[in-house]
Amino acid sequence: MSETNPNAEAPPIHSLCDLDTIVAQLRASRAGSQQSRRAKGVREMPSREALENILENLFAVLFPAHFGQPDLSDEGIDYFVGHILDVTLRQLHVQIQRELQFEGNDETTRSGNQTKARTITREFAISLPRVRALLEKDIHAAYEGDPAAKTIEEVRFCYPGITAITHHRLAHELYRLGMTLLARIIAELAHSKTGIDIHPGASIGESFFIDHGTGVVIGETALIGNRVRIYQAVTLGAKRFPIEDDGALVKGTLRHPIVEDDVVIYAGATILGRVTIGRGSTIGGNVWLTRDVPPGTNVTQAVAHAEASINPKVAPLA
Repeated sequence: MSETNPNAEAPPIHSLCDLDTIVAQLRASRAGSQQSRRAKGVREMPSREALENILENLFAVLFPAHFGQPDLSDEGIDYFVGHILDVTLRQLHVQIQRELQFEGNDETTRSGNQTKARTITREFAISLPRVRALLEKDIHAAYEGDPAAKTIEEVRFCYPGITAITHHRLAHELYRLGMTLLARIIAELAHSKTGIDIHPGASIGESFFIDHGTGVVIGETALIGNRVRIYQAVTLGAKRFPIEDDGALVKGTLRHPIVEDDVVIYAGATILGRVTIGRGSTIGGNVWLTRDVPPGTNVTQAVAHAEASINPKVAPLA
């Protein structure tokens, strides 16, 4: 049996395909987007790699004893945090300026963007103590809500839900400040790491816990209260998408669920539309919901099927 020689010389590429034609076709394909970017004076998009580095530094700023240098003294920690924060905010300022380039290309706008970038960077920095306080509550909620958790440090280091919510709380601050592109990149970095997809626009209260996490999807306009617990493969999504007269989707409508305080949503549940899950309710595994749930309600597949048999319009099921 003959074997392929790994050292054999590859045939010339021009003998396999017409590179000049392919290059010309690719140029024609991207011409529209290039012209649009040039018209707006855009030279560089925000950098995914830079944002990954910024996030790594922000983790160290928020939890220096865990993601920074664990052997620092109390005074040393403050110096470390100050230094890393200074470097990181400078890097973030550059990325914010890049996103703002999409808003115009005249000299007045460029000057205004520089001022706006400084303001956004400052407001983001001011939010960090509040974000850290929220994350501490999220971490303790995970520890208290999972009997398998042995220590707080295990939760902080190992739980994908904590990684995802840390990304989200940082991304949400940027989203709130108008940096929707940077926020979305940060959300997708978390998605690729954890399998948890939280849109940065979603509003999430304190002591939030995602257990296991893989496959969780939370939409842009979802509103989640305090002390909510969600398990893997839960979807808080939209039921339908309004369409303009020209066929384009209407943007920014309130189309995702409201989940009130102290709700538990078990694995595989799908909740669609601008419905309200009342305080203290429990949504069982694999339940499909497109209606409001009163406070203190336990919804299981059996209950949902029973209601649907009485009135199919009450609880559409998959």
